[in-house]
Amino acid sequence: MIRSPLLALAAVAALAAGTVQAQTANYAIDPTHTFATFEIDHFGASVNRVRFDKKEGTVQFDKASKTGKVELTLQMNSVNSGTAPFDKHLQSADIFDAAQHPTAKFVGDKFTFNGDKVTEVAGTLTLKGKTGPVVFKAKQFNCYESPMLKREVCGGDFEATIDRTAFGVDYGVQYGFPKNVRIVAQIEAVKQ
Repeated sequence: MIRSPLLALAAVAALAAGTVQAQTANYAIDPTHTFATFEIDHFGASVNRVRFDKKEGTVQFDKASKTGKVELTLQMNSVNSGTAPFDKHLQSADIFDAAQHPTAKFVGDKFTFNGDKVTEVAGTLTLKGKTGPVVFKAKQFNCYESPMLKREVCGGDFEATIDRTAFGVDYGVQYGFPKNVRIVAQIEAVKQ
């Protein structure tokens, strides 16, 4: 029996800390259910939509304490607009400069919840060697037991709008292309 109130308090704190740590789960991004795209207006006539085919990342998620961390890395040479010449221009020094900056990375560590559902993830985006704050808002979010993998999968559809010039992506502004770019990230991650 613990007689000292300080020792009892320390024991309770140690047990609580162990419980919180034990609830944090690690997830691996499922590349077959994860897509990152961006959209930019093209003179008000249409919208250019482009995706990144190569991506990887991890998620740490604790439902009980409503905390988490997500890291998503995109390979800039995997940009895919469906038009090879446009892809080459996107990879060039004019736009993403994939030779000098082969990856873009989002690290989000501030999760906002509504009940058990993630509603947004705030963090930083590093693009073309510059890092700035970004908030991705969840359009939907869910965790489920995959009948095929026999493991828990968590994921959602997230959107953010950035000022691309803050990251040094200035091409076309002088021609009237907008500074704002919409990023859509569809992410599913498998519990490890």
